[in-house]
Amino acid sequence: MEIVYRALFIFGFLWFVTRVTGRATLGELSTFQLLLYVTMGDLIQQAVTQQDYSVTASVLGIGVFSLLTVAVSWFNSRYSKLRPVTHGTPVVIVEDGEPLVDTLRSLRVSLDDLMAAARAQGIERFREIRLAVLETNGTMSFFTGDAKSGAGHPPAAG
Repeated sequence: MEIVYRALFIFGFLWFVTRVTGRATLGELSTFQLLLYVTMGDLIQQAVTQQDYSVTASVLGIGVFSLLTVAVSWFNSRYSKLRPVTHGTPVVIVEDGEPLVDTLRSLRVSLDDLMAAARAQGIERFREIRLAVLETNGTMSFFTGDAKSGAGHPPAAG
C-alpha cells in the first residue's frame, strides 16, 4: 500500500511542478527539455518503486531540476545575449532555391529530410523556396516567392 501513497504524492508534486515550469507540447520541446523530463522520470521511478527508499530525495531532485528550468527561462527573458548559448541560433539552410549543402551536412540534415519538410508545407521543388531556416527547436521554416512583391504570402483579409 505504501507504493500507492508514494505514487499519489509524486503525482501531485509533478502536477504542481508542471504548472510552475510552464507549458509546451512534445513537438516544441528542445532536446535539453526532453532529456530533462526523461531524467525526472527516472527520479520519479526510483521514488515510487522504493529503489531509493526516499521520496524526499526524489522531490529534491525534481525540485532542483524544475528550479533550474525556471531560472534558465528567467535569465533568457532578462538577458537576450544568453539565449544563443542556451537555445542556439537559427541557421539558413536554403537561399534562393539552392540548398546550402555544406551547412546541411554540418547539421546532419539530408536533402531528403529537407524536401520532406518542404512537401509538408506544400512546396514541390527547391526552386520555390526563397529562404529556409532550421529553427532552434528543430523545425524548418520556409519562405517562398518574392519578398518585394509579397508573392507566396496569403492576401490580407479585408
